[in-house]
Amino acid sequence: MGIPVVQVTAIPNIAQMVGVNRIVQGRAVPNPVGDPSLDAEKEKELRRKFILKALGLLQEEVDGPTVVTVDS
Repeated sequence: MGIPVVQVTAIPNIAQMVGVNRIVQGRAVPNPVGDPSLDAEKEKELRRKFILKALGLLQEEVDGPTVVTVDS
């Protein structure tokens, strides 16, 4: 079965093509889990949302590629 992983990427189509089953849609290619236009505290909150979403998805049983997004 293997080790379950979650990939955070701004380009989920590529992750699906290589067989990743748990994917979190990132914001942008240069900064998939952040936003440099936010102040430090807001960006920290955003990054925390990404990590919590990825950890939640890691605990779920999935059947094939599953892409989730983070509410910003």
